[in-house]
Parts: sequence; structure tokens; C-alpha cells
Amino acid sequence: MEDIISLLADRRFAVLAFALLVIFWSSAFGVIKVSLGYAPPVLFAGTRTLLCGVVMTLAALAWGGRLNFGRDWSVYLLLASFNVVLFIGTQSFTVLYLASGTAAVVIYLQPILVGLLAFVFLGESLSAAKVAGLLLGFAGVVVVSAGSMSGEGLGTPLGIVFGVGSAVSWALGTVYFKRYGERLSMLWAVAAPFTIGGVLLTAVGFVLEPFSEISWNGTFVAGWLYTSLVGTALAWVLWLGLVRAGEASRVSAYVFIVPVVSVLLGALFLDETLSPLLLVGAALVVSGIYLVNKPSAASDQPSAKSKDSEADR
Repeated sequence: MEDIISLLADRRFAVLAFALLVIFWSSAFGVIKVSLGYAPPVLFAGTRTLLCGVVMTLAALAWGGRLNFGRDWSVYLLLASFNVVLFIGTQSFTVLYLASGTAAVVIYLQPILVGLLAFVFLGESLSAAKVAGLLLGFAGVVVVSAGSMSGEGLGTPLGIVFGVGSAVSWALGTVYFKRYGERLSMLWAVAAPFTIGGVLLTAVGFVLEPFSEISWNGTFVAGWLYTSLVGTALAWVLWLGLVRAGEASRVSAYVFIVPVVSVLLGALFLDETLSPLLLVGAALVVSGIYLVNKPSAASDQPSAKSKDSEADR
């Protein structure tokens, strides 16, 4: 797996990995929305993350090296809390209670939060160009999402609360993994947290929601398998690999593309209206990503804080 990290540090392979990640997450967004029509939100979040954890555990046992749970249990537990229980749990409620465009706007606060947290905790640069890029990227998400609502209500205030919670937990999980996940096997970094988090979410789901409310029809099973294996397992291996290989704030800026592609896929495959605002939003997103990743003299020099972080490791 360390060879994969080396490949992801190469720009050519990183571009391919990002393209796959955007396709996986963009397509999964709509699939989650459909699947929630057949299952309660906590049980759906719990069972799909648990399936992801089980499959990734099998892969990690075969190719992931040592788990070192006795040494790293606290890291796995916090990753399970941030990336699974809090992020995916609240994400399901966000998609349930908000129009898809509104949900995208709130959840994709994440890159901005990562930029701030990475500056504070990782010592990554926060230049004026990077700040402008993060704001431009978020503005692009807002524009695209506004064009995709097409008459839908914005949703409920509770949905906004869940969405902000989802963005915050995702940002914390990203920065925490970048700070402490270097010592973890990549496969175990997905397998262990998603197994732990999946068990916890499923247990909570059994307490709060009747299991009988899940409609195990063909549509739901297909959506459940896709979101578990592609939108979660494969996507998170790529995501954490990219975060490990590069700056957390720069990598996170690329996820602004996900809502843009999600709207485009909806127009191509679900007969949803394609607004001209998509082009405007896409231009803002691309401009934002360029500014966030624009080389600067300051960013080329590691800060004192980042040197301290390396020394700590």
C-alpha cells in the first residue's frame, strides 16, 4: 500500500485518483438520496458502513500488513468517531432533511474548514490566494446547487444543523488523519474505523428505528451495495491516500468538484434540469482549485509548526 501512496504523490496518478474519487462520490450522492426512501437513515448509514468495514477488513487481512491495534486503538477510535459515526451518520440526516442542492452547499463547507484547521494544527500555509481559492470554490458550489434545486424547498433548520455537523466532523477526521494517520496501514485506516463505526451506528439504528422498515427490494439492495463498496470503501481508500500524499487543505479543495459532477450526472441519467448556472459554478470551482494549489514561495518552505509536527512523529 505504501507503493500506492508514492504513486498518488505523482501528479499524473493523483489526477486519475481524483477523477475516480469525484465520480464515486458524485454518483453516490444521488444513490443515497434514493436509498433513503427505502430505509431509515441511521440503519442505512450503519449497515452500509458496516458492510464497507467487513469487506475492507478482509482486504486488510490479505494485503494490509499488521493492525497494531494495541498501539493505535485510540487513533482508530477517533477516526471511527469523526469519519463514520459523526460524518456519515449526520450526512444521512442532511440528505434526508434538505434538498440535494442545499445539502451539497452545507456539507461542502468541509474544504474551508480543513483549510483553517490545517493552518492551526498542521502548520499548512494559509495565503491570501488559498483563502480566495477556498471561498471561490465554495461560491461555485453555492451557484451550482442553486441551479439544481429547481423548485425544491430548501429543507428544515434541523437539516442545516446536521449538515454543518457533517462538514465539521469530516474536516476534523481529515486533519486528524493527516496528523496521526501516517503510522497506520492504508487499508486498516479504512477497515478498522468503518468496522467500529459501522457496529456503533447499526446498534444505535436498532435502538431508534425498526429494522422491518428497510425494504429489501432490488433498488435498495443495488443502492446499498454501491454506496457501501464504491461510494464508501473504494472512495475512502482513494481519499485517505490522497490526503496522506499531499497537503490536507489542497487535497480537500478538489472535493468542490463533487457537487458539480453530481448535478451533471443527474441531468444525464435522471432527467434532471441542467441549469446554465452549472457552467458559472464550474468556472468558479476550477478557479478556486487553481488558486488553492497555486505554488508560492511561502508554501514551498515548511513552517516551524510543520517542522515541529515532523519532529513529533
